[in-house]
Amino acid sequence: MTKNIMIVGVGGQGALLASKTLGRVLLDGGYDVKVSEVHGMSQRGGSVVTYVRYGDKVYSPIIDKGEADFIVSFEQLEAARYVDYLKKDGQIVVNTQKIDPMPVITGAAVYPEDLIGKMQQGGIKVDALDCLSLAEQAGTSKSVNIVLMGRLAKYMDFPKESWISAIEKLVKPQFLEMNKKAFELGYNA
Repeated sequence: MTKNIMIVGVGGQGALLASKTLGRVLLDGGYDVKVSEVHGMSQRGGSVVTYVRYGDKVYSPIIDKGEADFIVSFEQLEAARYVDYLKKDGQIVVNTQKIDPMPVITGAAVYPEDLIGKMQQGGIKVDALDCLSLAEQAGTSKSVNIVLMGRLAKYMDFPKESWISAIEKLVKPQFLEMNKKAFELGYNA
């Protein structure tokens, strides 16, 4: 049985470290894992999507509409943009932060109102968390990605120690304690 997780956000938010952390937890858990950054821009501001699939044997890194068990979103609009990919009983974990896309910045569009409420009204399971505040509490706004991984960990059957171990393997020593704290804050929020 293959499980599918989408990590969606905006360039420069740390989606790559989030997907590497998740991938490490899954590999250490003995699963076949495929990670694919299918589209997106590495420069700040562009939409970024990473697919993470795991199971006994995974043949393709691509997740189609209606297949995602989880969507982890760094930002509200990105969660709404990819909601069609969520399974009927899937779970969205979303940072409540709003980051204006270029059409909003230029005045060509308006940021939609109450996206989280609209998703919930549509019957979607949404766990919305102010990850930016928790990241700042951990010591740096740059750890929103690890706060989100802490939140995702609550829904997955992997011991907390596996997540901490993955963070220890991937994060530079000078940022390790902040990121461990960020993970705990997301996990316990």
